[in-house]
Amino acid sequence: MEFRIHHILKQALEADASDVFLVAGRPASYRIHGKVVTLQQDILMPDATKAFITEIYQLAGNRSMEHFDKTGDDDFAFAIPGLSRFRVSAYKQRGTYSATIRIITFTLPDPNHLGIPSSIIKLGEERSGLILVTGPAGSGKSTTLACIIDQINRTKQEHIITLEDPLEFLHPHNQSIVSQREIHADTLSYVSALRAALRQSPDVILLGEMRDYETIDVAMTAAETGHLIFSTLHTRGAASTIDRIIDVFPANQQQQICVQLSLTLKAVVSQQLLPTISGDIVPAFEILTITPAIQSMIREKKIHQIEGMLYSSSKENMISMDSSLLRLYQNKIISKETALTYASNPEMLGKRLI
Repeated sequence: MEFRIHHILKQALEADASDVFLVAGRPASYRIHGKVVTLQQDILMPDATKAFITEIYQLAGNRSMEHFDKTGDDDFAFAIPGLSRFRVSAYKQRGTYSATIRIITFTLPDPNHLGIPSSIIKLGEERSGLILVTGPAGSGKSTTLACIIDQINRTKQEHIITLEDPLEFLHPHNQSIVSQREIHADTLSYVSALRAALRQSPDVILLGEMRDYETIDVAMTAAETGHLIFSTLHTRGAASTIDRIIDVFPANQQQQICVQLSLTLKAVVSQQLLPTISGDIVPAFEILTITPAIQSMIREKKIHQIEGMLYSSSKENMISMDSSLLRLYQNKIISKETALTYASNPEMLGKRLI
């Protein structure tokens, strides 16, 4: 059966869009290379968006709309054979049905094609500990993690467990066993799934997001007990990520957490997507690898000193966001204006741009 939503999604794929927006009062819109554009002129009325979103629920295995109707929000994924896989965030606005649909290809991403440095992919060679990939929504965190998991899957004989809400990239069993669990569909919550995962003989656990105190607490304990844990946070910069984790805990536990974090944290990758001069998009990365000196700073809660150490380093596995922006500018990939817009310290970076 051919649904009307097929046409919109097929058009998005042909236009190389990353997202589709269905909102009453304007035509179906697409995010292409970071900009929201319309490819057709027909304005969507409330009954049209409701019909499209109802079709999406039918395509998602006739998923129940009860939760969406009751709460006004719902997140899930679905696939159209021969077309692509999609992640949906359905929501109500002004009393009408709306949705943002992220396009996820069936094939796993190629880190070389995407511009993900090998120093990030090599983080999968760690034996244990906590590795975080951070950045704003839509900055490509899931894609980066999928590349790392795929590399582990192709090179190691291990048990990888992914806990996601919803599942995005589908990993076939390769050298490793990959168990992929979707929150709400396969398990109750991140915390219950993470606790259960520790009894399932994992080597690597991908935790879709560290949302709260309890999840962070269990994740750190799992990293302490010899597992390699990957997760994400919606933070900007390595130093603010470490601060965020510490601040989640009560004041009387923070010194203990600083010590625990100094021993378990292996790396923090912070990323954002930038518009290029050619009209495409490119990722920029800040990479913090935890050295003995960084461990000491975390243990003594001197987090503010980390930024200075990052800024003065030029190693591939220890690079600040502004240094990444400088390289992209020097290689004529991004403009000076873009570099300054996305900089952590525009004033200081401005002095380095020639």
